[in-house]
Amino acid sequence: MRHLNYNHLLYFWTVAQEGSVARAADVLHLAPQTISGQLKMLEDSIGEPLFTRVGRGLAITDTGRIVEQYADEIFNLGAELTQRVKNESLGAPVVFNVGIVNSIPKLIAYRTLKPVMRMMESMKVSCYEDSLESLLAQLAIHKLDLVLSDRPIPSSVNVRAYNHELGASPLSIFGSPELIEKHPQAFPECLDNAPMLMPVKEHALRRNLSDWFEVNGLTQNIVAEFDDSALLKVFGEAGEGFFPAPTVMRAQVE
Repeated sequence: MRHLNYNHLLYFWTVAQEGSVARAADVLHLAPQTISGQLKMLEDSIGEPLFTRVGRGLAITDTGRIVEQYADEIFNLGAELTQRVKNESLGAPVVFNVGIVNSIPKLIAYRTLKPVMRMMESMKVSCYEDSLESLLAQLAIHKLDLVLSDRPIPSSVNVRAYNHELGASPLSIFGSPELIEKHPQAFPECLDNAPMLMPVKEHALRRNLSDWFEVNGLTQNIVAEFDDSALLKVFGEAGEGFFPAPTVMRAQVE
């Protein structure tokens, strides 16, 4: 295949996205026969089938999945290019899309992104929260420009991206005055079997805390766990348990 026909690729990609030739034909406003013919031409140029028929439907082949992955990048980049050119021609702000892992405190995310807000008057920052794996998937197809995370890219995730450490902070344990009165022992003995509010197991902070409890010979009594750091602090403020937070946020938490 010396030259790729992008019209053929678009028809294939739409069929893969929609799940059938008929639905793709509705989206593209073409006759199903036209799309089927273009698919056949693309398969002939590649030399491998892209779909197999299963009953009355279509199932994508292994080769088709590889082609679909590249098509995802090609057409998402095309959409990004169109949007960028349109924004610049209209004088609209440049959009900087940032993914933020749920476990990162909101104040730290703001402090990290604050310089970006001052860089350009025409800059607009769009923030999205999700798990690291989900955000990296969006980064891979260029839906995000940056991901803020509390841990590096896992070795099991195959994505073309780079890690850069932007900052670090010690960790502190907080508790309401009423809770501290019930556990008057010196730190860290006061945490032994005391109610704890913790991040969920998938968070890097949770693993570090568990190791710290073990090293100090303390029994964990986890009464609740959270995917969202802001919700964890709301429960902590209500006195439901001791909870961890970065020391740089001490004044705000207190």
